[in-house]
Amino acid sequence: MSKLSDLSAAGTAVWLDFVDRKFLDEGGLKTLVEADGLSGVTSNPSIFEKAMGHGDAYDDSLAEFDRAHPGAATIDRYEGQAIEDIKAAADTLRPVYDRLDARDGYVSLEVSPYIADDTDATIAEAQKLWRLVDKPNLMIKIPGTPAGGPAIAATIAAGINVNVTLLFAIDAYRKVAEAYATGLEERVRQGQPIDRIASVASFFVSRIDASIDKKIDTLGTDDAKALRGKVAIANAKLAYAWFQEFTASARWQALAAKGAQPQRLLWASTGVKDPAYPDTLYIDTLIGPDTVNTMPPKTMDAFREHGTVAETLTQDVDGARHVLAEAERLGLDLTGVTDTLVEEGVASFAKAFDDLLGAIAKKQPATV
Repeated sequence: MSKLSDLSAAGTAVWLDFVDRKFLDEGGLKTLVEADGLSGVTSNPSIFEKAMGHGDAYDDSLAEFDRAHPGAATIDRYEGQAIEDIKAAADTLRPVYDRLDARDGYVSLEVSPYIADDTDATIAEAQKLWRLVDKPNLMIKIPGTPAGGPAIAATIAAGINVNVTLLFAIDAYRKVAEAYATGLEERVRQGQPIDRIASVASFFVSRIDASIDKKIDTLGTDDAKALRGKVAIANAKLAYAWFQEFTASARWQALAAKGAQPQRLLWASTGVKDPAYPDTLYIDTLIGPDTVNTMPPKTMDAFREHGTVAETLTQDVDGARHVLAEAERLGLDLTGVTDTLVEEGVASFAKAFDDLLGAIAKKQPATV
């Protein structure tokens, strides 16, 4: 058993923040499932841009798609490739999904970042992608923007699993957790089952520290320096404390009695951006029941080698409150930082999508 398997046993499911055609074809994902207890995969436009936009791993498949669909739009050519990868990953994870009775074993596919502020378009695209992939262990990624909340509720009500992405602030997380409950309640009202619907709330961590630490370094005081590398973890711990309160509430317990699965907090952006920090910082400190940690391969390797497994999420919550109180006292403006990070996240994914579609457009075969 590896340390990653131990992490799963401690309640934090191990997911991979990476997908690539060659990696799938060579059995890399299957190896991680068997050796490390991996139970999920996340993707996003940046990951697909790196996978499809560089090298020739997708060229033959694109040529085959173009022969079957002459004149297809670039977006359809991209979706054809992405869906092929997502289906392959879903098939690899299907034994996990079956063994855990739909409690895990998911692969995520994101709606277009171009529609992050359009509720109706997000709902329609979620339904389209769900039909195209046609795998029960698919999660549709929807950003936790103001427009995303009602889209999440409607998508859950339609019986589609949802991964809510780009969450940085506790208030934003509360809204999407409530949207998940609203969607489940609507299904109950319609007489539909809710026991095999799953959702995760992807709460980003390292990007918060990367932004806050710049403010800390500008201040340069001892009080400020004491908070370096601590704000994101404190923010995550208090989000988890709210999760515990919500799942203990009468509202949630009524849904749990009908078989509802909790919307697990998923720790995203867990690769360390500051080399001064331990490379397993955002795993070691965020371990607890009903959570997920999605890791890039390099971070996964680091934890396998020297990570530490212990329930840390519920430790020193008062200390986490103190960290955030100090951040507020010093004017670090966590709310402003998290608002900006959502905007930057959407813009970054849109830029990656632009680059991805541009790269695919250039891969037009000479003969189709």
